This record gives sequence, structure tokens and C-alpha cells, in this order.
Amino acid sequence: MAISFDSVPRNLRVPFVYAEFDNSNAVNGAALMAYRTLACGQMLTGTATPLTPVRVTSAAQARTLFGAASMLAQICDTYLDGDAMTELWAMPVADNAAGQAATGTVTLTGAATEGGTLVLYVGGRAVSCGVTAGQQASAVATALAAAVNAKDDCPCTAAAAGAVVTLTARHKGLASNGLDVRMNYYGESAPAGLSVAVAPAGLSGGTANPDVAPLIAALGDEHYNIIVWPWTDPASLRAVEQELLDRWGPLRMIEGVAIAAATGTHGELGTLGDSRNSQHLCIAHAHGVPNPVWEVAAAFAAVAAYYGNIDPARPFQTLPLTGILPPVESDRFTLQENNLLLYDGISTLYVDAGGTVRVQRLITTYKTSPNGAEDPSYLDLNTILTLGYLRYDFRTYILRKYPRHKLADDGNNFGVGQPIITPRVGKAEAVARARVWEELGLVENVDDFAANVVCERNASDRNRLDWLLPPDLVNQFVVGGVKIQFIL
Repeated sequence: MAISFDSVPRNLRVPFVYAEFDNSNAVNGAALMAYRTLACGQMLTGTATPLTPVRVTSAAQARTLFGAASMLAQICDTYLDGDAMTELWAMPVADNAAGQAATGTVTLTGAATEGGTLVLYVGGRAVSCGVTAGQQASAVATALAAAVNAKDDCPCTAAAAGAVVTLTARHKGLASNGLDVRMNYYGESAPAGLSVAVAPAGLSGGTANPDVAPLIAALGDEHYNIIVWPWTDPASLRAVEQELLDRWGPLRMIEGVAIAAATGTHGELGTLGDSRNSQHLCIAHAHGVPNPVWEVAAAFAAVAAYYGNIDPARPFQTLPLTGILPPVESDRFTLQENNLLLYDGISTLYVDAGGTVRVQRLITTYKTSPNGAEDPSYLDLNTILTLGYLRYDFRTYILRKYPRHKLADDGNNFGVGQPIITPRVGKAEAVARARVWEELGLVENVDDFAANVVCERNASDRNRLDWLLPPDLVNQFVVGGVKIQFIL
């Protein structure tokens, strides 16, 4: 046996016993791929520096960093409610100075004939305003505006003029368009004699999201598995799609998935989904949800990160979207409407009997191949997450076990202790990893894998070993069909 040492030299004459350690076979199980999540969003006045990523461990820290009522603080708060275990980083950006903030109005009429409480919901946050008997609409409007401004996490500010309260989003940009404003979400009622009208039901008029190019440049080569993406304008979506496509490439291999959310009518959501075709982007619908869309995106991202890290192949259906308020029944999409959205590339949610909002199906926007053919190969997010893990595990295993090995053809009579890898050994290692993946429930039909895997020396570069791996990924039990053939 010709044992090859890593550190003990061959020319020693000084008496002693020299021992080195070799950890190449110390780890036999699957690699631990610890996820990292990146929350992107707009900040207000805070201690953070724009375009500088910062690690976030609590909602209180996020409020200090980005401003209590900021988009990014609310994203971090919602995300941490659903996933407090995954490492969370935040990338703050400032508003676009050329943008406009979305606005809406609340108009009061009449005078209160009894005392009571007026409850306005802004972005899912209850704003309570005490009303006394005989109080005129204009006085109530002034009190309501003060109550809105006193709520430090409210995504809007308010100003009263006569009996009209104008709500203005704290952030400039398109993202606040559609921000939910409503009265009496939990069935409260205005004091008798007062009438309240919200126009429109969601804010409107916001323009110009931030330019995300500097944000993407600031990411560098840091690896983030899940990215909360709060903007759904075409420029922002295209920018993140292109960045993720490059990150998934073989030269970077720092794959990640962006998760966004959008509100609007069924037709508007379908149009948005049809406009995208990326296996690295998920867009969830937030139709009728009182929370801002960026909180819905954060809730979906928390599910994907927490449970995807446990088992990337296990479907996300039925998992709760922590912190998300349910749409009222009249605003919920039907089965047929959700089914159409899933064909448009829009992920869906549902509300259970207890009022908990849950994931119905989490999919990517990928629908067609580059030549325009229908292509469901990257439909489910689980496929992308599983592929990312398999690549990470195989690469980690080979790098760990064969860090400084020589490469040779099969059939030579090398000493057992020689650090040499051959195509036959490389193939055996691939099959062995597939067996590990099979035990984890990530792949199936490993015998077919073993029959079809290829490992060979590169014909042009004799220092290169190439593998062709054909894993058969396990699928997700999403739909069950039952035919009951009964007998009387």
C-alpha cells in the first residue's frame, strides 16, 4: 500500500511519530444547506444606511433601523412572525425622489346622536377614534386624522379638511397603490348619525418605485435563498429576474428565489402573471387581503424559507400565512378563479373555517419554454428548491472528499492509499449520493439513475472530470382524483 500523506514529508530522519488528520471521510450524511433570507424594501427615517445589507433579528430592531411605519420594517416584522429561525438580512432603499405618494379619502357626514367608537382599518391596522354624542362630522374628521397620525406603524399619514380626511402613503411609489382602507373590518359600526365613505377602497395615484439597479449591484455575491421582493412593476420584476437567472448559473451557483405579492382584480392579476415567465420568481395574489402586499409577500417568503429548509420537496399547501388577515367572504376568489390564476403563474391562498389564511399553492411564474411551448417543468417552487439543494449537496460532497486529488483513467493498479479519482469512482460517488437523496425523499427510481449516470474525463482537458446526473425528482401530492363506483 502506497499511502499518500498530505502534510507529513517523506524526507524525515529525526526520530518521532508524526501523525496528521484527514477529515475527507468524516462526514457521510447529506449537507446542511442553511437558508438565508433577504428582505428588500423602502425605509423611512432610521439608523440604517440605504443600500447596505444589515442582519435583522427582531421586529424592534427593524423599526429602529428603517422607521416603525416603513415598508421594510413591516416586511421584517411579518417575516419574523412566520420564521424566526432562518437568518434574515434586510436591504433598505430610499424612496424615489421623483415619485408621488398614493392617496385616498375618508368622508364623514352628519353628526353623532350617540357616543361610540369609529374604527378605521388602514393596511390591516385598526385606528380607533372616540366619538361623543352631538359631535359634528368635521370634529370627528379632525380626531380621526389625529388618531391615524398617532399610530406609529400606520403606513399612512392623515390630514383633515372640514369633514374629509385625506390619507397619504408614507412611501412614494407604485407599491402603495391599492393599500387597503376600510371601515369596520370586524363588524364594528359607526355611532348613529354619522356616515363614513372611503374613496377609493384602496389608495391610488402613487408613482415611481425606487430604481432597483443599485440595490441589485449592492447584493454582490452574497447567497440568499429566499428574497422578499415588494415591487411588481415591470422594470423591478425584470431586474430581479435577470439577477436571479445569473445567480442560478453554473459560474455563480448562489441560487435564490424572489417572492412578491400583488392585489387587484382577477383580470389584473391574470394579466400580471401572464406578463412574467421566470422559474425564479413567485407572485402571490393578495386580493381582498387587508394587509399591504409587501406583508403578504413576506408571509409567503417565511413559509418557503422555514419549511423549504426542512424539506424542499414537500409541498407548501395548507401552511399558515402568519400575520395575514383573511379577505371577507365576498372578496374571496372561487375555486375556478384560483385555478385560472394558477395557469397564469399566480400563487394562491385560501381561508380555512377558523379564519386562518393558508397557502393553497406556491408556484413560479414559469409557464413556457424559450421557444414558446407549454412547459410545466418549473411550475412548483418545490422543484426549484430541490434542484438547488441537490446541486449544493453534490458539489459540497465532492469538494469536501476530493479536495486535492489526482485524476486518472480506470484500470490502473494504483495503491489503495493514493489520492486519485477515476471516472469509475466518480460514477460510484454519484450513485451513492443519489441513495442519500432517496433516503431523504428527494429523488426516486435510483436504479434508473445508476443505469444512466455518466462520469468521464473531458476529452479536451485531461485535468477535468465531467458528470451527467439524471435524478428523478419526487413529486408533490397536490391533486387527488376519486371515482366512487357504488352498488345498491
